[in-house]
Amino acid sequence: MSEKENNILNKLYFISGCMFIFALLVVFKLTKIQFVQGESYRALAEKRSLKDVVIPANRGNVYSVDGSLLATSVPKYDIRIDLVTSSERNFQAHIEALCDSVSSFNGSSSLNLQKRIREARQNKNRYFLLARQIDYSDYLRFRAFPLLDLGAFKGGLIVEQSTKRDYPLGAIAQRSIGYERTDENGFITRVGIDGAFGEKYLRGVDGNRLKQSIGKGQWKPIDDFNQTEPKDGFDVYTTIDVNIQDIAHHALLEQLETYKADHGSVVVMETKTGAIRAISNLGRNKEGRYYERLNYAIGESHEPGSTFKLMALAVALEDKKIDTTTIVDTKKGILSFYGKKVRDSKKGGYGKISVAEAFEVSSNTGIVSVIDQAYKDNPSQFVDGLYKMNLNDSLQLPLVGEGKAIIPDPRIKNNRWSGIALQWMAYGYGVSFTPLQTLTFYNAIANDGKMVKPRFIDRIKTIDKTIEVYDTEVINPQICSSETIQKLQKLLQNVVDKDHGTGHGLYTENFSMAGKTGTCQKDYKNKEQLNYISTFSGYFPAENPEYSCIVVVHEPEKSVGYYGADVSGPVFKKIAQKIYTSAPVEDVIDQIEHKTPDVEEHYNNYYTTAEKYKTIMPNLKGLPAMDAIAILENMGLNVKLIGRGTVHKQSIRKGEKVTPKATVILELT
Repeated sequence: MSEKENNILNKLYFISGCMFIFALLVVFKLTKIQFVQGESYRALAEKRSLKDVVIPANRGNVYSVDGSLLATSVPKYDIRIDLVTSSERNFQAHIEALCDSVSSFNGSSSLNLQKRIREARQNKNRYFLLARQIDYSDYLRFRAFPLLDLGAFKGGLIVEQSTKRDYPLGAIAQRSIGYERTDENGFITRVGIDGAFGEKYLRGVDGNRLKQSIGKGQWKPIDDFNQTEPKDGFDVYTTIDVNIQDIAHHALLEQLETYKADHGSVVVMETKTGAIRAISNLGRNKEGRYYERLNYAIGESHEPGSTFKLMALAVALEDKKIDTTTIVDTKKGILSFYGKKVRDSKKGGYGKISVAEAFEVSSNTGIVSVIDQAYKDNPSQFVDGLYKMNLNDSLQLPLVGEGKAIIPDPRIKNNRWSGIALQWMAYGYGVSFTPLQTLTFYNAIANDGKMVKPRFIDRIKTIDKTIEVYDTEVINPQICSSETIQKLQKLLQNVVDKDHGTGHGLYTENFSMAGKTGTCQKDYKNKEQLNYISTFSGYFPAENPEYSCIVVVHEPEKSVGYYGADVSGPVFKKIAQKIYTSAPVEDVIDQIEHKTPDVEEHYNNYYTTAEKYKTIMPNLKGLPAMDAIAILENMGLNVKLIGRGTVHKQSIRKGEKVTPKATVILELT
């Protein structure tokens, strides 16, 4: 064999050997991947093609005590388009009509939109925004637009659904109804009832399921035995009465606008139960408009002024230091303590008058004199009397942000006690309470001495089951003796009934009221910034109280007026009047068995639909909302309503099979 042939043969051997070694390596690698690294690669492949998707739970609704909707979660949709996925033919055929449809929806320029979309297609934009946060009916409208009606693959339609908390009453009581929000850092802000009861009741439990990648950023759900269905949140029924809430809101708003005040609050409480029937908190923005800025009634602790005189006299009467008939000298309207003066609003004072009259005319010097004489040698006894009536205690409300009650105590070294602390406390300075804390005390007087905790929640429910009922909670069964209570009740009634009473301007023969005016200086340490807090706190009717109420207005325009009787008192009176004039009147109905053909036909249609459909979605169009709800709930379905009236659209088409607990959205007109 020639040398040349040997070289060729050696090369073939070498190449064959290399190929054999390469084949061995391939077999080795495949074996390693299959049996050694197989699990990890399978997990990686599954991770890239499968993902665990959270199915958000429906947040529970917030209702008024009579079932009116105060807060609910409604679906909102962002509509985007993938400008790469559609073919050139489909794109060119439908782009002009699509832009015309979108422009007719939002009023934009069709030509400008078409130019932007064409540029975005050239830039291979796969996430072009067409509409943001639209409701369900508009979402259906967009799905029918040219190009988008071809779907996700041919038309590039991208739909992103989210939920938004909606408040059917608008701005009325919005701060007290509240919200729960999570920022980008995961920090949760909880406000009002929605925030306080969100985690425990309203939020629900999210579910999860697997989705598989099908390309082009699209994912489809797959059968998963480990799938967890979401559990919807419970519904919270508050104690709010929407009629009383509406009355209180507009009465306060009108007065704030009249007196150009900075902010104000009003609370209406049911005397026996402590149920809050209305709470409104309005603050002014830079444009001079009022909105629910902060929950002042719960969170803002301030000096109460003359409304505290009731507490001061309650202690002195209970300790038998004075009686309502005790005579006091008002000292020509001026008292002096360590160079600091206490003045009456009436120049020259009221002369020598009884303690009862001193309270009724709101004489600062009269009330300060009797408290000073009674407790100057033992001020701790006065403070202990306030403690016994729970005035230093927090109400321990479930709502976040309750302000602190402040009572100076000579035994506590915190720089709050001074040589004039007792005298200044007597007429409402140096102490501090929130409006709701003050009202809780006045409500106890109206309730014959029983102090009950303000209550915002009536019950927690699902569609067909009551989860928890919130009963009246007693803070103190008897804050003071019945004798003292009766004297205080008479004083409060005389403030309105007597000609000399500071609240006599509220008097009406139609029904009786009782209460106390309060006018407190604010920022008084700086005379240039001196403002006022105007208050009226009381209850009605005076003889058998059903409701207690407090109205607080901060910084009314001084040139217009600032006395509690003028600013806050009329709000109190308007609320009381409207509650009574709007009370239902009973009518006797004759011919109760009388039948109306239209009603009979309507009932028969409802009965036929309810009996026929059990697992198949019926056609609900044209039915009244209450009938549609009854039919769907009897089928075990959840119902979301948008609007009022009769059913115009339904989210699940007629004839489709439905599963229990599915949610049906009904649009009403």
